Amino acid sequence: MSDPPLFKWRHFQADTILCAVCWYLRYALSYRDVEEIMRERGVWVDHTTVFRWVQRYAPELDTRWRPQLRATNDSYRVDETYIKIKKRWYYLYRAVDSTGATLDFMLSATRDANAAERFFRKVLRALHTLTPRVITIDKNAAYPPAFDALQQDCTLPET
Repeated sequence: MSDPPLFKWRHFQADTILCAVCWYLRYALSYRDVEEIMRERGVWVDHTTVFRWVQRYAPELDTRWRPQLRATNDSYRVDETYIKIKKRWYYLYRAVDSTGATLDFMLSATRDANAAERFFRKVLRALHTLTPRVITIDKNAAYPPAFDALQQDCTLPET
């Protein structure tokens, strides 16, 4: 079997790498858990190697899988929260539809109109999302200016 150029010069075969990366991304497993599962299947791989695989192949899998995502409905719920990553606080924007399917998420260092507008552009640009009929938000003051900017350039229909 000839591996695609994406996996050229790798010590393990492409299906082994993809299996480990998909397990890590799909299930709530640590790198050491994936290492243990691979070892049970006769593949001796270190958890740091799994980490490197995830860092290398997760963005590529994301770009290839996004077009196959199930279409969502037109009722959005948007919220943001803050989380600490490596001793720094970030805002996590997240949008779900009325069934609970995640539309998209984004990390931002700021919680302002520019960040909100960037997030909504990202959500609306996705291929699996529909133009929203309703967007339920909290009382964040950054959302109205972001909606105005999106409506001015016709990205978001006026209500």
